[in-house]
Amino acid sequence: MKSDAVAFGIAGVLFCLIAGWVIGSQQVTSRPPAPALAQQTPAGAPQPASGSTGSARATVLDETQVNALKAVAQRETSNATPRVQLGNLYFDAERYDEAIKWYGEAQRLSPNDVNVSTDLGVSYYYSNQPDKALEQFDRSLKLDPKHAKTLLNVGIVKAFGKQDLDGAMQAWQAVIALVPNSPEGQAAKRALDSLQSAHPAGSQGTTRKPGE
Repeated sequence: MKSDAVAFGIAGVLFCLIAGWVIGSQQVTSRPPAPALAQQTPAGAPQPASGSTGSARATVLDETQVNALKAVAQRETSNATPRVQLGNLYFDAERYDEAIKWYGEAQRLSPNDVNVSTDLGVSYYYSNQPDKALEQFDRSLKLDPKHAKTLLNVGIVKAFGKQDLDGAMQAWQAVIALVPNSPEGQAAKRALDSLQSAHPAGSQGTTRKPGE
């Protein structure tokens, strides 16, 4: 799944960024400084544990592939797959408005696909729409309340997009409680540890162990 590129770009050095952001309380003025979010659908580019990790270098858009997929989408009006693939290509090229368009069309055709819903939310986040991202993640969680990558992304958007550290910690604690040994669980643990060590005052009352 495309998501396997992002959650795993979240680990390690990435959380030094979290600590720096918390300490500096910097304002988001352009593209969010958060680590790449975890996308779900297949894609070839490295990261976000989704195919795109919000890396500094965008993938060059393959216009030939785009045109071929658009032709399929136009011909097969009820097929979500080419629309998802177009969303992936535009996301990896950091053209988030187009990614939103195609993921949105895919969601219309496949409304119960939690992966498409979460990829759409990730695209909203990277286009500086954190509220819409969280609304979309809420939709994902209605489809699957235990969807770990969605919960991981909720924490990232709350921390970086909304400066809601308590909300971020609660989301990451939920991931750890659900899948502690998974890549998502390990990423959530690193994020939680970094936030708590960088901003201990803000973690009071929210540092209980998962499940307590």
